[in-house]
Amino acid sequence: MSTGNLDFEQFRVFLEKACGILLGENKQYLVSSRLNKLMEQQGIKSLGELVQRIQTQPRSGLREQVVDAMTTNETLWFRDTYPFEVLKNRVIPEFVRANPGQRLRIWSAACSSGQEPYSLSMTIDEFERSNLGQLKMGAQIVATDLSGAMLNNCKTGEYDSLAIARGLSQERLQRYFDPKGPGRWAVKPAIRTRVEFRSFNLLDSYAALGKFDVVFCRNVLIYFSAQVKKDILMRIHSTLKPGGYLFLGASEALNGLPDHYQMVQCSPGIIYQAK
Repeated sequence: MSTGNLDFEQFRVFLEKACGILLGENKQYLVSSRLNKLMEQQGIKSLGELVQRIQTQPRSGLREQVVDAMTTNETLWFRDTYPFEVLKNRVIPEFVRANPGQRLRIWSAACSSGQEPYSLSMTIDEFERSNLGQLKMGAQIVATDLSGAMLNNCKTGEYDSLAIARGLSQERLQRYFDPKGPGRWAVKPAIRTRVEFRSFNLLDSYAALGKFDVVFCRNVLIYFSAQVKKDILMRIHSTLKPGGYLFLGASEALNGLPDHYQMVQCSPGIIYQAK
């Protein structure tokens, strides 16, 4: 596969317009590793030819396949641990006190292969087990991702032993999963039915999502330019109820926007509360 500088620049422009992801100038190897197989299957020799094919054949499905390949990321169960502990021990009890009789709504943005929303659902179950009857109306988790192929995998809730091994304790595996044959496990229906998966581009309108008490948008903003990142954070704010919480990734920080969010120290970790 050819990745000449001009071809690579064309592809960078295409990808940022398609989904906001800003590729670094040294990321040719990443593009090659993710698109080699697809380009071989399609008989495409260069990135320039790939962009041209997407533009001249918009209904071929190639654009969606390329975006899928470039946005699919490996992820972990209960990534970084502390966000789920903060949710269970601080945010949900606070919500229950302030909103008796209301349903908790959480948005898991850029949910990748489903580990985050299912981890959130298990966290809610753990809260309910130790605080019987407090979350009277239960919870809904809306999980979105750009990748249609990834979302289809998420909905089945099935994972192989390699994926299961990444951050899931034996206790949680036994409580929340059913064996589905050699080396495969399925999330139990009670955990799965709390999660609604939707295809969604963070650059599109947020109006149809509704309002949330909590938003997890972790380890995704690092892929965007500063301006796109700011725009997304403003739009996330519009989906949060006053006093709702935003969780970012461990290496991400919210700089600016003091009129919209205030930082909350949780030791460990930081979350942001919507003003």
